[in-house]
Amino acid sequence: MKNIYKITLSVLGSMIAFSAHAQMNPKIKLQEALKLIQENYVDQVKDERLVDAAIKAMVSDLDPHSSYISREEAEQMNVAMSGSFAGIGIQFLMVNDSTFVTGVNPDGPAARAGLRQGDRIVGIDNNPIVGKGLKNQQIMLLLRGEKGKEVVLDVAREQMSSPIRMQIMREQIADLSVTASYMVDKEIGYIALSIFSISTRREMDAAIKKLKEQGMKKLILDLQGNGGGYVEAAIGVADEFLPKEKMVFYSVTNSGVKDHYYTGGFGQFMQGSLAVLIDESTASSSEIVTGSLQDWDRAVIIGRRSFGKGVMQKPVVMTDGSVLQLTAARYYTPSGRSIQKPYEKGKADYFEDFNRRMASGELKGESHLNFPDSLKFSTLTNKRTVYGGGGIMPDRFVAIDTNVYSVWLGTVMNSGLVTKAGFNYVQQNRATLLQKYPEFSDFNSAFTTADVMLDQIFDQASARFKGIPSKSDTAARKTLGIEIKSEIATLLYSGTSFQLRVRNEANESFLSAVAILKDQSLYNNLLKAKAPAKKKSK
Repeated sequence: MKNIYKITLSVLGSMIAFSAHAQMNPKIKLQEALKLIQENYVDQVKDERLVDAAIKAMVSDLDPHSSYISREEAEQMNVAMSGSFAGIGIQFLMVNDSTFVTGVNPDGPAARAGLRQGDRIVGIDNNPIVGKGLKNQQIMLLLRGEKGKEVVLDVAREQMSSPIRMQIMREQIADLSVTASYMVDKEIGYIALSIFSISTRREMDAAIKKLKEQGMKKLILDLQGNGGGYVEAAIGVADEFLPKEKMVFYSVTNSGVKDHYYTGGFGQFMQGSLAVLIDESTASSSEIVTGSLQDWDRAVIIGRRSFGKGVMQKPVVMTDGSVLQLTAARYYTPSGRSIQKPYEKGKADYFEDFNRRMASGELKGESHLNFPDSLKFSTLTNKRTVYGGGGIMPDRFVAIDTNVYSVWLGTVMNSGLVTKAGFNYVQQNRATLLQKYPEFSDFNSAFTTADVMLDQIFDQASARFKGIPSKSDTAARKTLGIEIKSEIATLLYSGTSFQLRVRNEANESFLSAVAILKDQSLYNNLLKAKAPAKKKSK
């Protein structure tokens, strides 16, 4: 044992002595490390796994947004960003090992086949699914499949003695980036974008056209929680609102090469008041759109400082189909603002920014934000002061709702308590509810969540989890009541936007946008250049 120890020390000493003066080409060094592991490591290790780990480690040392994506992950991402998949157009919920239909796309194949909300799927392709312990993901994979290939459903329906068999042809189902589009009142329209995908511009065109046909003269564009997507889609959205040949943004590569991106003048809403909603999760392509509209004084920006992602990723495909998603350029708004927040302290610190903002009080009051003069810029039309240095600062600040963003609410919502309570309530009272509230507008204006249902959920949550507020907490009850109401609306009416429409009625940024758009003088003042301070005469 002592001899082995001496030999080990001797070899180690020789290596240290050699390394003190030896220099190696980094590429050769990496190859040598792989070879030495192969020859000397105690267990068999797959070369591919080692190389993948090495690439991931290299890329993670660059910046928070560069990444390595395996071939399988790249294929899944392409499907997600393509904006469609082959399915039958339904939403479903697992309750006590039963699969209930909670939503039916009115334009999808399931609706044409006669599938309804509240139906229970008991078999798929002649195989029973009840009592099998299947998960949501497994059911989804059984329903989705090859376009043009039939799926056979056995469906149990109330007041039917035996299941109905439905043969439904799978079609391309739009995975929409426009999650809601509706008229708030006779003049104000509303569009919510969740992502910037291949289909975003086409969806925006259709939504704006439909709203204009309904009399829209003013618009709220909701980018809250939108984490970005394709840059081309961002240019397309900006083009809806800006005249021809207005710069949307420019990018600068590591070699200093600049590329400028302009509108084409094909938009449908270049006139008319516009409000854009943003928050701390509005990022990337969303910030490109927001920054361009703010710099051209085209819209009033409402909410809280956006995320602050001002770098662009370039996907570099490797031979085996895996992808290096590399940060290749920084982007700047038309006025010259870089809105990328610092990332010198590493990825973990970078993504802790939300907690820092909350702790500092920034999310609760704009007085906590101070910018140096070096970060001041001027808008291009009205010469208003705007700021760079980490996100887009709104023109009208709205404090965060601490209950909506609380840990306790996330815990309750993820537990399924609200979904199951809403589902049971609708199943038991569907006919009565639809008789009393035949249209969603009737429901939204008059329905309130019953105290007994709120008490029940608070009691159940308190028994299972720590940190749940008292059921006498008025603010907490209001927040949970809205979530229950939104769940009931989704289960009761056919469509995709009802959950968000209910939540909007309690969203301060949305309410602020409505108030501003209804007050033309206030809207104009928010976009007007501030007059310089007059010098006092001595």
